[in-house]
Amino acid sequence: MIITKTPFRMSFFGGGTDIKEFYEEYGGSVLSTTFDKYCYVTVRHLPRFFDYTSEFVYAKTERVKDVEKIEHPLIRNLMKFKEMHEIRLSYEADLPARTGLGTSSSFAVGMLNAFYGMKGKRVDKKRLADEAIYAERVLCKEAGGIQDQIAAAFGGLNRIDMTKDGYKVNPIIISNQKKKEFNSNLMLFFTGFSRFSSDVQQQTKKNISEKIKQLQEMKSLVSEAENILTDTSKDINEFGRLLDYTWKLKKGISSNISTDNIDEIYKKAISAGALGGKLLGAGGGGFLLFYVEQEKQSKVLDALKGLLYVPFSFESDGTQVIYFKAEDYEIPERFRKEG
Repeated sequence: MIITKTPFRMSFFGGGTDIKEFYEEYGGSVLSTTFDKYCYVTVRHLPRFFDYTSEFVYAKTERVKDVEKIEHPLIRNLMKFKEMHEIRLSYEADLPARTGLGTSSSFAVGMLNAFYGMKGKRVDKKRLADEAIYAERVLCKEAGGIQDQIAAAFGGLNRIDMTKDGYKVNPIIISNQKKKEFNSNLMLFFTGFSRFSSDVQQQTKKNISEKIKQLQEMKSLVSEAENILTDTSKDINEFGRLLDYTWKLKKGISSNISTDNIDEIYKKAISAGALGGKLLGAGGGGFLLFYVEQEKQSKVLDALKGLLYVPFSFESDGTQVIYFKAEDYEIPERFRKEG
């Protein structure tokens, strides 16, 4: 039996430049962090007492005799990709799915980590990220970028640079004191709306050729934001003002990025003292992140009292195996490859 713990991420700058059609030609950059809200994947071999061979518990329960009959596309494709058989898998999470936090990619990374553990293997974070990207973008044919899988696997506050030759994860080097101050100035709210990010990403992907200039500017803001965090002479509050700028820029990429309700919430937060903010993920709903100086946070809380406030702290571990107990298991003859 194995249990993995994989963090969710929040992306500050560069979202949209991690889509293959853009970064392979122009290069992409993202500044993001993982934080202390996680998904947990538990996997064990299923005893042979039942009239089904595998069981999967997530928002629903599936029991199947044939891997091809699995309804959940990510589970089905990863079961086939990693040649997994006769297992019981369960998924639990601290926050809901389809809310802009990269939850599906965290699930993919956590599931891969668990599958390797069940096979008695330990693989590096890059392999987990690469295979999660392959699973979601190729096997499941879902639209979207590659930053979520990388962030979930590696963990931490990072700049991720992408080109046609691959990607590089560069940790943001700042003092613990400044990192704590930065974290303390961020406020996360749940809007109550959710959507499939791939639906929004499809529209964004269609618009790429028309929005190259905006995406290139969004990419340039990654360096500017990194400089605000790492240069001790810079006022960290400039990070909040830059968030406001990038949010307005991002809304120009697609009409699906925001809604009238989200725009109204954003306006209330700014009026109450937030310096800036953004909707996390592809857009369309989910979590809103605001940069608010601590002395003004009570006013923002009051202005947004109809929304759920979610305190959080940065984390730096990425996906982890938090429990492992070896099991005796012999692969049934019907699952063995011939030759």
